Amino acid sequence: QVQLLESGGGLVQPGGSLRLSCSFSGSIFSCETMAWYRQAPGKEREMVAFISSGSGNYVESVKGRFTISRDLAKNTVYLQMISLKPEDTAVYFCNAKSVRTTTRWYPEFWGQGTLVNVSS
Repeated sequence: QVQLLESGGGLVQPGGSLRLSCSFSGSIFSCETMAWYRQAPGKEREMVAFISSGSGNYVESVKGRFTISRDLAKNTVYLQMISLKPEDTAVYFCNAKSVRTTTRWYPEFWGQGTLVNVSS
């Protein structure tokens, strides 16, 4: 079964850095768009970054601090986060859209989420 799996979350002090990774557990032919979402306690899930081709796009609150990148050969997406703030604390979810596997096409996949806790 093809799954989308995140890793790299954890506890980090304000001003610190983390890199999140997300990749498919099984082989796929292609994936049109990959994105990172986050959901803080009591808040709605929001998209923080996405990438298809070319440069990434970001929500205003993370511009200049977060960088999304994609390794097409590995079907992997990363989120490099620097200058982390307590407000960045959330569960971060990976999302992939228009995924073609060896057997069928899927409109999207969601990862299980990885917790980022920015605290002293």
